[in-house]
Amino acid sequence: MQKYFSLLIGSFIISSCMNNKNIEHKPIAVTYPTTEKGNVVDDYFGTKIAEPYRWLEYDTAENVKNWVNEENKCAENYLSQVPFRSKIHQRLEEIWNYPKFSSPFKKGDYFFFYKNDGLQNQSVLYYQKGKDAQPETFINPNDLSKDGTVALTGTSFSKDKKLVVYSTSAAGSDWQTMYVMDVATKKVLPDTIHFSKFGGAAWWKDGFFYSRYNEPKKGKEFSDLSSNQMVYYHKIGTPQSTDKKIFEDAKHPKRYYGPYVSDDEKYLFMDISEGTYGTELWYKDLSNEKSELKMLFKGFDFEYGVVDNLEDKLLVYTNDGAPNKRLVQVDLKNPAKENWKDVIAEKPELLEAVSVSGGKIFATYLKDVATKVYQCDMDGKVEHEIELPAIGTASGFGGEKADKDFFYTFTSFLYPATIYHYDIATGKSELFKKTEVKFNSEDYETKQVFFTSKDGTKVPMFITCKKGIKLDGSNPCLLYGYGGFSINITPSFSTSKLVFLEKGGIYAVANLRGGNEYGEAWHKAGMLDKKQNVFNDFIAAAEYLIKEKYTSSAKLAISGRSNGGLLVGACMTQRPDLYRVCLPAVGVQDMLRYHKFTVGWGWSVEYGNSDNQSQFENLKKYSPLHNVKNVSYPATLVQTADHDDRVVPAHSFKFAATLQDKNVWNEKKDNPILIRIDKSAGHGAGKPTSKLIDEEADVWSFVFWNLGMEF
Repeated sequence: MQKYFSLLIGSFIISSCMNNKNIEHKPIAVTYPTTEKGNVVDDYFGTKIAEPYRWLEYDTAENVKNWVNEENKCAENYLSQVPFRSKIHQRLEEIWNYPKFSSPFKKGDYFFFYKNDGLQNQSVLYYQKGKDAQPETFINPNDLSKDGTVALTGTSFSKDKKLVVYSTSAAGSDWQTMYVMDVATKKVLPDTIHFSKFGGAAWWKDGFFYSRYNEPKKGKEFSDLSSNQMVYYHKIGTPQSTDKKIFEDAKHPKRYYGPYVSDDEKYLFMDISEGTYGTELWYKDLSNEKSELKMLFKGFDFEYGVVDNLEDKLLVYTNDGAPNKRLVQVDLKNPAKENWKDVIAEKPELLEAVSVSGGKIFATYLKDVATKVYQCDMDGKVEHEIELPAIGTASGFGGEKADKDFFYTFTSFLYPATIYHYDIATGKSELFKKTEVKFNSEDYETKQVFFTSKDGTKVPMFITCKKGIKLDGSNPCLLYGYGGFSINITPSFSTSKLVFLEKGGIYAVANLRGGNEYGEAWHKAGMLDKKQNVFNDFIAAAEYLIKEKYTSSAKLAISGRSNGGLLVGACMTQRPDLYRVCLPAVGVQDMLRYHKFTVGWGWSVEYGNSDNQSQFENLKKYSPLHNVKNVSYPATLVQTADHDDRVVPAHSFKFAATLQDKNVWNEKKDNPILIRIDKSAGHGAGKPTSKLIDEEADVWSFVFWNLGMEF
């Protein structure tokens, strides 16, 4: 049934950027496409759940393709009538157009780094022989496709640094293709590896280990369940068809297997996981032909990672016995836990990362969501703290054992990625490359506040805005969150947010439970049957911003991607009165069926799944798709992509269709429900610059228009 809403976007006046004349907003009419309803009903332990839009799961079907085209036309018709859309796009291009560099990294005789001139669709990998040599193009992914949708996803160099495996993905898919290149000549060898996901190459002798899946069914590459991952060994100069299968566990098809080799090539290690948290670690002595892969640490209650080894003494980074993580020495001859020796003991702050370079250990901590880094000797004794330029996020510490120096990157909300050179012997950092952006950061400030969630938990939040802004409740505000999978949301620079800040917007980032900002206890407080804590945290963040007069409900937008898209979907269905605009992007919206697509089964350790009765009851309570009611929802722009094989677009399709069907028109405020479906794009990684700018221009046009902002 078609719905026709005459959307009057307020009576406020916006200044035209083209001719400086005041123009009054005119009504924007939205005619939603017809979305047929089916009669599918699922039975979960005696509870009947209607699924009228099940047909939208079949993304390659003609009727679904037609629906996608009609929904995109609907969104485009709306957005094309926002008078300053082109001006936002133009400003985004202006501020996006600056050179972007990665930290250089050394491999053999060469230094490598990524650079984007400004508006290139993909960053180019350069190399140079020595620090002072002229850089040359090593791999330019922009040459791999006409529209810039093929991305370079990773590199792995052989032990002698003469060969490199590089991986590419097309249209944002998780599927990767691996190629082998001679470093000195840049000649691409015939070796090609297909059907890989979530892994790279682990070099050993004249080949490498890698993980792969079976070839997917034609037409179902981006939606069918990905299961039964296997580990193979590929010998250089041979076809993939002759690769030797090293490991397969048909009894546990829903597990991930990640092989890696110690620097001395003595050991093959293999991380095994049943999802996004918890590992089991196996190993094999490669120096002994009769050696078999065997378990070292049983899963899946904790996480383990081998940082380094000296013969059969391993340095293992783990949260076993240490929720904030520690570094222990494990003797392979006596690996029982009672024989472990603390090298870096657990501290009150999260030990976020550990690396080894030049005979030193580099320990990265997170203290109230800000990076602190210490250089230690190989026994774990702190030698000194590495001085950072401000409160923010630093990364890239460490390198190879023979290195005497390395480069690292520092960033924050108002500090574009800046590269520093670090000398290990002196412990001194020097500015190597500063990023120049057409934006005056001196006019803005970031502060950290702590608000109280529903159960009394103190939760941190960063707030960035213009200096001297008046706290009178009239400021437009964008609140962002994630809250899951033990992922930390630390300060980072976002070019696209600048257009919002320039026009008086406030950007707030809440560090919700479910992340790992305060260790594993913080993560566990926001997973499984405690997932509602995450939504409560986000709602409390919004209430804090309103109470403290940063903004008001009429001026507040909320945003999140992936698990953050679930966050937005859950919070808008639980508290639709609290926000003016909602931006759920590539979100997990169907919590009852997410585990039936591609690698969704791997999230069960975080969410639980509906095959379990008690977990079904919990998921049903907050699943965004199943909690849409006949009420007035905020103006909503759902975002997804046709090649997203991480969170399949069916989540967003069904959620948008349900919202369009049930949303109640509120004459006092406009509340369009639109869905923007990107073509030849995936979950987000590797998206070309041109598509990113187009997407951000549409999102900000929607936000500015519905928050009553001028541009």
